Amino acid sequence: MSRLFKALSDLKTECVSPEVRTSLDVVPAGVPSPASRQAIKLEHPSPKALKVVQPTSGPLAMAQPEIAVEKKIQEVIAAKAAQAVETPAVLVRVSAESRLVAWTQPNSLGAEKFRALASRLDNLRGKREMKSFQVTSSVINEGKTLISGNIAVTLAKYFGSKTLLVEGDLHRPTLANLFGLRGLPGLDHWWAGADRDLSNHVHRLNGMPLWFLPAGKACDQPSEILRSARFAKAFAQMAAQFEWTVVDSPPMLPIVDVNLWSKLVDGTLLAIREGVAPVKALKKGLQSLDQPKLIGVVMNEASESGQANYEGQYYGTSKSKGAAH
Repeated sequence: MSRLFKALSDLKTECVSPEVRTSLDVVPAGVPSPASRQAIKLEHPSPKALKVVQPTSGPLAMAQPEIAVEKKIQEVIAAKAAQAVETPAVLVRVSAESRLVAWTQPNSLGAEKFRALASRLDNLRGKREMKSFQVTSSVINEGKTLISGNIAVTLAKYFGSKTLLVEGDLHRPTLANLFGLRGLPGLDHWWAGADRDLSNHVHRLNGMPLWFLPAGKACDQPSEILRSARFAKAFAQMAAQFEWTVVDSPPMLPIVDVNLWSKLVDGTLLAIREGVAPVKALKKGLQSLDQPKLIGVVMNEASESGQANYEGQYYGTSKSKGAAH
């Protein structure tokens, strides 16, 4: 792992902008839960108190009637935004085998790790504009889809944030299967049809503040969709209706889709699985991104370091280790 950490350290300087550079760190800490072993360390900025003072006199003062009108306008805008994403709920029954621990095992250590990640992402927004991010990896089988699903569920279920989860890997869509969903119309249906409103293909899950945009069927040329002005406009309009948008994007190699997604979202969360991610592939993948906008790294199946008794002390009897995907 030392070679991997050294490579990531070098890439911090090359790929991360100065204002967010300190938020990219990796900690090889293990989680002994078979459901999820994500060791997460993002910057946790100190909160700053902000106070906005409305002038009571002078040229910048706002009359009371104007304040009332402005408030009414904002209420109408908020109501329309809420109505735009009010779609019929899709009932989801997630199995324990899905490893969506944020849904099926809320008291597990894995679920707690995702709550910590969600909290740190929320705090990170205090330093930069960020309402959307993609989750990617250097190659396949590093757990990016599992991380995407768990963090989206966490943001919606535990933080109450209106969250949109996007199945952005149009080559190999597997996110819908994770939720036990089959045959839902998605991006491919929207692209093939005349409907310009992408939100018509968004499905609300179990009445939670969580919406899901599936890929539908696998696409032969997804880059044609992702680089189109039609999709860029539709995606921006739809994402503006949510507090968070999480995109499960393809791996960085060997295709270019993740680079196209990076131009549509505010940040990139990188998933790395110990023993799977080749250092050369990781470096090459990050260097291939025109706008990496890295916000952090999630270590999947990282080596244990002093947390072996944590689950037993706080979440019941420790279980034997198992593979996480």
